Amino acid sequence: MRRNKTAAAGEVRSLKLESRVLQRNLLGDPATREVQVYLPAGFSTGQKLPLLVDLVGYTGSGPAHTNWKAFTENVPERLDRLIADGEMGPVVVAFPDCFTRLGGNQYINSTAMGRYEDFVVDEVVPFVESQFNCGGAGRRAAFGKSSGGYGAIIHGMRRPDIWAAIACHSGDMAFEFSYLIEMPVVLNAFAKHDRSVEKFMNYLEQVKKPKPDDITLLMMLAMAATYDPDPSQFLGIRLPVDLETGELIPERWQNWLAHDPALIVDKYAGNLRKLKGIYIDCGDEDQYHLHFGSRRLHRGLDRLKIAHTYEEFPDNHSDVDYRMDVSLPFLERALR
Repeated sequence: MRRNKTAAAGEVRSLKLESRVLQRNLLGDPATREVQVYLPAGFSTGQKLPLLVDLVGYTGSGPAHTNWKAFTENVPERLDRLIADGEMGPVVVAFPDCFTRLGGNQYINSTAMGRYEDFVVDEVVPFVESQFNCGGAGRRAAFGKSSGGYGAIIHGMRRPDIWAAIACHSGDMAFEFSYLIEMPVVLNAFAKHDRSVEKFMNYLEQVKKPKPDDITLLMMLAMAATYDPDPSQFLGIRLPVDLETGELIPERWQNWLAHDPALIVDKYAGNLRKLKGIYIDCGDEDQYHLHFGSRRLHRGLDRLKIAHTYEEFPDNHSDVDYRMDVSLPFLERALR
């Protein structure tokens, strides 16, 4: 629903991208992907606008952010308003479909999940830039919430050659609070399927209405496939705990922690210093406890004297797209 009915409307175009890096992925997901692209009102390829890439959260996909929404705006409508109101300059925004059989991904490469970091930076970015003469060195930013927020901060850490700025909303970090705390629920749900990934997936792909615990289990399997893949297992999945007692398997869990942004900030300090803008926020009552990880990352960046903007706001993890009213102008300004 448009909140500024006088704002000139941009255009969303839908493109198809034949991915090379997603071919023959272990999950059997399609390699042909939709990439929707927002073009602001009056767009011309001669403008050479900045490029933003929206990394959508778990169980979502790029097109979810361009769909009509009741009582609020989708992202294109939000952009129209922010641009018309003078809060930010015009930008091109890409919304890639990165959904998987496991409900989403974390936008990093995995031998189980697929090469989604390479897909975004080596395929989506040059594809969109070649179509619309946008972006380029120093003129690209990634943003996202939850798993997408994780993707944005990790891409900022690993790929400052591609990204000049990032915005991380409620990103996954402090894994013992955001993931490990869910393990009892996960193991109870898993036991109903003989602790078999294959049996659970067969059930999930046939059931008419997944239960909340089913989605929690699926999410944990997706994280396992991302952070600690084992291609010898069904869909490359192994959990980092004893499936009966819940005891941690230290070497498995360490593989997860090697991807925790709150723990690896020192490793990537040099790369983070190359960015023109870093924005991080989180609700102070996040039901997945992600504000604790965000605070740790913020402290780490402060300790390392890495310039960034950090904000907490009085809300939880759900329905906080309104925070893009802050992050999208921040990114556009950083890319000027």
